[in-house]
Amino acid sequence: MPKFPRHQIMSLTADQARHELGESYGPDLRLAELLTPELGDLELGYGTAAGDVQLRTAIAERHGVRADDVVVTVGGMHGIFLLAYLLAERGEVVTTAPEFPMTRSAFETVGASVRVIPVGFDDGYQVRAEAVRAQLTPETKLVSLATPQNPSGVAVPLSVLREIVAAMDEICPDAYLLVDETYRVATYGDDEVAGTAVGLGPRVVSVASLSKCHGAAGLRIGWVISTDPELVERLVTAKFSTVVSASPVCEVLAVRVFEQENLAERSSWLEENLLMTQDWVDANSRFVEWVRPSAGALCVVRVKVDLARFKRAAAEAGVRLADGDWFGDEPRVFRLGFGYLPAPELKAALQALTGALEHAALGI
Repeated sequence: MPKFPRHQIMSLTADQARHELGESYGPDLRLAELLTPELGDLELGYGTAAGDVQLRTAIAERHGVRADDVVVTVGGMHGIFLLAYLLAERGEVVTTAPEFPMTRSAFETVGASVRVIPVGFDDGYQVRAEAVRAQLTPETKLVSLATPQNPSGVAVPLSVLREIVAAMDEICPDAYLLVDETYRVATYGDDEVAGTAVGLGPRVVSVASLSKCHGAAGLRIGWVISTDPELVERLVTAKFSTVVSASPVCEVLAVRVFEQENLAERSSWLEENLLMTQDWVDANSRFVEWVRPSAGALCVVRVKVDLARFKRAAAEAGVRLADGDWFGDEPRVFRLGFGYLPAPELKAALQALTGALEHAALGI
């Protein structure tokens, strides 16, 4: 019987640690920043199956598509699950390892056969078109990639995605390419935002949400974008069949998020914390090494000390990390979320992490 496996990553929803380095998103918005007097007149009825048209328009404008190409979902994972259910049930899926564990679970839960493209620390988590091509077969129904990736924060260039689409057209022309773009606009300082993949063809589907880049995970608003009208219709029906609609309250608040969005301010926050993390890695290079992320609020760090002693010392210091094996990565790797804490708190957390590394190195 299909079932959802329990993952250790669920521990991140428990009580917050003293030094929280396990989270993967930037600073949270507060409800007071979004409330307006007219919200008091909002009727608490059902929303529409496709999603509020004002919200879909805001999302569409940021991706160069039509509002009718957008389906609002209850978080990004809802969109990924619907695509897995509609496109990959008992079919063949090509995806990466490591990856966000809930994504892999969605494919396995619908009975898909999963073919893996291995990426890793030593190759900088680079997804290469020829490695994807090697996993494609005429039975492939869905290729799933994230850019930037979770846990590494490393992006897949549009040029590589274009090569992958060409390979799919040749080997499995009926398959879809799912691109999780959750961290796409979470850039650093003046870095340019990468273009969306949705324009690469009608069988390229983009998934994202307000959770990571916009600091509004509590609204549980995500979306799927497709320029294939038939797939959009199937998605709307599947959404109605699972949740009927998203919360109209959350959809209205999501519109407010887009109306007052200040990505430059958030990019400045992320840049400051990224540079602090880079300085910390440099100062502790005898203990750790990292892969610098392309965008997002997260990166991966690999430890050079005794792993068991390090984990024990980190826990005793109140530091929570996201273990690499949660994502299918090697045990010595962990995901470090540098975008969640204000700079002074991040500095304190990294200092505590240094203490844990020193304890592990000394064998204490």
